[in-house]
Amino acid sequence: MIEWYTWAAAAVSLAAAVLALVLTLARRPVNDITLGAVVLVELLLVAQVVIAIVSPFAGNGPTGDPLEFWLYLVCALLLPPAAGFWALIDRGRWSNLILCVLFLAVAVMIYRMHQIWTVQTTSTGDGAQALGAAVSLVIARLG
Repeated sequence: MIEWYTWAAAAVSLAAAVLALVLTLARRPVNDITLGAVVLVELLLVAQVVIAIVSPFAGNGPTGDPLEFWLYLVCALLLPPAAGFWALIDRGRWSNLILCVLFLAVAVMIYRMHQIWTVQTTSTGDGAQALGAAVSLVIARLG
């Protein structure tokens, strides 16, 4: 992943969340601006797919679990069309709140994808050892 792109996409998603929240509090129905924000966030996620495909070939592979990363990315890709469809069906003011939650969820998912790509490691030795020790301790106390 490209770090600046990650932060830019998360910032756009958070700005869209603030916009949707303000429109909800103003009791405004869903309009072209909020639906345009949905399209913009979706386009940013599609670009993230392209970046995630190209980056390993450029020597910038994930340090974490690729399966976990791709599951986050696919889920993030599916959320905006679903919420946008919902907003088109129910054009009330509460649809803006649904879009606000969507934008917040996408921002968190983008941040988590960044963590998986750059920070998290695939070795589970320490975590698995700690879990094994905890299970052994519980079994010893019960037995």
